[in-house]
Amino acid sequence: MASRDQPRALAPAEGGDFPVAAGVLFGLGLGGFFDGIVLHQVLQWHHMLSSWYPITSIENLELNTLWDGIFHSATYVFVVIGLFILWRRARGRHLRWSNRALVGSLLVGWGLFNLVEGLIDHQWLGVHHVNERVDRAHWLAWDLGFLAWGLAMLLGGVWLLRTGRGRTGVAPAALRR
Repeated sequence: MASRDQPRALAPAEGGDFPVAAGVLFGLGLGGFFDGIVLHQVLQWHHMLSSWYPITSIENLELNTLWDGIFHSATYVFVVIGLFILWRRARGRHLRWSNRALVGSLLVGWGLFNLVEGLIDHQWLGVHHVNERVDRAHWLAWDLGFLAWGLAMLLGGVWLLRTGRGRTGVAPAALRR
């Protein structure tokens, strides 16, 4: 048994594996925050329902702002649930988790966000498109770029998760001295 002063390596059976579900939820939330903050608010490329209710009146702006807020609330819930899972897993333990598992799971979540949001909201429902400030003829190109970015993040995240199994991201004890 390790003393309180010395970190101990946890075997997977002891709960040392990074909680991937927490990282995926954080990634979903971060993807949503990026979309909502950068694309909706800072760049103002689109709003939640801007293809259905273009920003041509105060009423449409208010409706879009309301749905932007509902969207942000949902992404906030993802982060809160991810934090709860992380806290439950780490509570009362000294864990050394893999940096690859953290980054990989974040990328999986963010990539899933882009793919689901891009396929459902942009393509299937058409509630908005990535960049509605360019000519309509270019909307599909922006939407496809968003999907490609999401797929690249998802695949990169899966690769990191697969190659990071068993790694803690911490140097062996001999190198830490």
